[in-house]
Amino acid sequence: MSERVGGGPLGVAIPRVSARRQALALLELTKPRIAMLVVMTGVPALLLAAHGFPDARVFWGTLIGTVLAASSAASFNMYFDRDIDALMRRTARRPLPAGVLPPASALALGFALAAAAWWVLASTSNLLAAAIGLVSIFYYAIVYTVWLKRRTAQNIVIGGGAGASAPLIAWAAVTGHLSWAAVMLAGIIFLWTLSLFRREDYERAGVPMLPVVRGEAETRVQILLYTLVLVPVTIAAAPVVALGRLYVVSAAVLGALFLWGAVRVLRQSAPNAPMRLFHFSIIYLFLLYLMMTADALIGAIQRAA
Repeated sequence: MSERVGGGPLGVAIPRVSARRQALALLELTKPRIAMLVVMTGVPALLLAAHGFPDARVFWGTLIGTVLAASSAASFNMYFDRDIDALMRRTARRPLPAGVLPPASALALGFALAAAAWWVLASTSNLLAAAIGLVSIFYYAIVYTVWLKRRTAQNIVIGGGAGASAPLIAWAAVTGHLSWAAVMLAGIIFLWTLSLFRREDYERAGVPMLPVVRGEAETRVQILLYTLVLVPVTIAAAPVVALGRLYVVSAAVLGALFLWGAVRVLRQSAPNAPMRLFHFSIIYLFLLYLMMTADALIGAIQRAA
């Protein structure tokens, strides 16, 4: 079933969408899996900044506020990228290019979530945490999506600054200020941000991703170089952030696996090698921050004993 919007023969047929499908589409606009990965990186920052367990109001308020901020940024990203999303197989079925929701829905949702993020962070922690949350939304939605994404081959790397905001929000929420420890936690995520997949999609959409502009060979070298910087930084962060042996050993093992994967990508010409490394990179970040959280919890329990 469909309904025709506009009179005459030029009216556009819009498929009727159930309320359930629209609700799921609204959720999809927020990129929930990415939002959960983002908020997970804020958990160890909360524990480490508090040298134990922070106040429950601050802890849960910060996590909820961070999810809201990440979801707001994703909604704005969906709105601004709806034209190029329609050109790429990976994104053509998203709610806006697929016609499930009108573009105004993403815009309204983005503003509503941004307002909610500000209110939650300001009311449960402090204004600095709330301000960082809003800056992260602006950075991802405007600086990255609107300005950089279609203009520079380093767009994803620069855009990683927005994804690195959770540790900064968490640290500010607990302490009321930022420190080198918070910057180190955020820097790990920034350096982690890599991309070498869906080259054909980005070519079709006219997005100047590094593989499109400089070729896959140069991008494979860049991946290895970023990994060579990332792994030492993850280990060097331990004394700055006051992490223990569990984290250091985990970071070393995970880093060795990441480096091995980056070397394989450089040496292999198989087109699916970069995609495999990309998938592993997500697991890598998840496990790295999981071990960071476990180490912080062990430290908190030992101090409380």
